[in-house]
Amino acid sequence: MARSRRSAKYLDIHPEDPQPRLIEQAVAALEEGGLIAYPTDSCYALGCRLGDADGLERIRRIRQVGKDHHFTLVCADFAQLGQYVLVSNPTFRLVKNATPGPYTFILPATREVPRKMAHPKKHTVGVRIPDHRVAHALVEALGEPILSSTLLLPWQEDPPSEGWVVQDLLGEQVDVIIDSGEVGIEPTTVVDLTGSEPVIAREGAGNVDRI
Repeated sequence: MARSRRSAKYLDIHPEDPQPRLIEQAVAALEEGGLIAYPTDSCYALGCRLGDADGLERIRRIRQVGKDHHFTLVCADFAQLGQYVLVSNPTFRLVKNATPGPYTFILPATREVPRKMAHPKKHTVGVRIPDHRVAHALVEALGEPILSSTLLLPWQEDPPSEGWVVQDLLGEQVDVIIDSGEVGIEPTTVVDLTGSEPVIAREGAGNVDRI
């Protein structure tokens, strides 16, 4: 996808009944190497296609995060999630109990995850299944997880909650902005499942009592 300094395509997608034509436009942008800003059940996220090294670097530049930043694979369901991370039986029950919902789980990555997309030392990656119809429709139409990161800019305390705010902030740094109404400003609760016991790495939108 060409990287001219132009405004992002702005898609107004219904939060409960996403229009397939508009979902297809967002997915086409991802398939062409585009970067999207899209709503989830926690807050806005930045997303690109898995394996898109340029998209990965664009997210890093926007967020100003380093190589050890944990990215998240936003998945459609457990069948898809299981292709990209190693899940033991106890871990499966825990994740199953808390999804879909505003939780991100850190787990060992499988070989399906490109090395650049995983943590460079631990080879782990975040995974989650959102409870948001637009996010789910995007992942389902794409047919693979969206490599994502919370749209939290380094100089702000909270992520933006509305599409027009995202447009003002990043209108020339992303290719597509999806507006599905106001979303939350609290990122997911992050649970590290790489050790013998679950560790809450970040308390966020998901209730930790479910873990």
